[in-house]
Amino acid sequence: MDNTGTPPESLANPYAKAPTKALTTGDTTYAYRELGPKGGIPVVFFVHLAATLDNWDPRIINPIAENRHVITFDQPGVGASTGKVPHSIEAMADDAYTFIKSLGFDKIDVFSFSLGGMIAQDLTLKHPDLVRKLVLTGTGPRGGKGIDKVVGTTYWDILRATLRRSDPKEFLFFNRNTTGNAAAKAFIDRLQERTVNRDKPISTRAFQTQLKAIQAFGRSAPSDLSTLTHPTLIANGDNDRMVPSLLSTDLHRRIKGSELIIYPDSGHGGIFQYHAKFAPAAVEFLAS
Repeated sequence: MDNTGTPPESLANPYAKAPTKALTTGDTTYAYRELGPKGGIPVVFFVHLAATLDNWDPRIINPIAENRHVITFDQPGVGASTGKVPHSIEAMADDAYTFIKSLGFDKIDVFSFSLGGMIAQDLTLKHPDLVRKLVLTGTGPRGGKGIDKVVGTTYWDILRATLRRSDPKEFLFFNRNTTGNAAAKAFIDRLQERTVNRDKPISTRAFQTQLKAIQAFGRSAPSDLSTLTHPTLIANGDNDRMVPSLLSTDLHRRIKGSELIIYPDSGHGGIFQYHAKFAPAAVEFLAS
């Protein structure tokens, strides 16, 4: 380790080299990647707003994939997947269920971030027997206060990033201070480690549809999360501007027995800023 406590990074980067596969079910072809040892219960990753297969931090994926079968996928209408983005989170959860069952799995662990966590909640509420464990990061419950403001926050930060010729995630995911700026740059660099066979970026129309679905989720009546008895790990930064950090505490309160980690001096991308601490915690939670 170096003097910051960060483990040395291996020259091998499994996720950066994982081939993109295709699964056709009905009228939709899903793009997905898998890595890690097959067998047992897989960990299926649910990604964030506007994200594709290339938006997962390899410093989160790779440690989990050392001992678990990991699957990432593009929702319909996103990246290399065909079809159209649904107008509701519920429909996105139905699509995720179709994909998972088409792969032949009857039980999964879920790792989710942001929009992915909203989809994961709806999936687990509708199909509780499918999910064994839940990891909910940078997300909040249906009807959570402030979620419906995501449209304004997102467009404002996209504008700020455009003016500075930066990636919007630097503004949306990280604090604009010395620590946050450094973490943002490092995160964006890690997302570029895959240099060949990269995914197709999300279209503007698909992105806008996702945004409206999140807004509707925030304005909906709350779901009864007391019915979730699954072991659940919740994590966020202490200054999340996209999905307010207090909603992580709200999730923790609503899901009995859940664990909560809040990282200091960090925003929506707290788990990426603190990957050296969070990845081992996630590995331990999923293995316990």
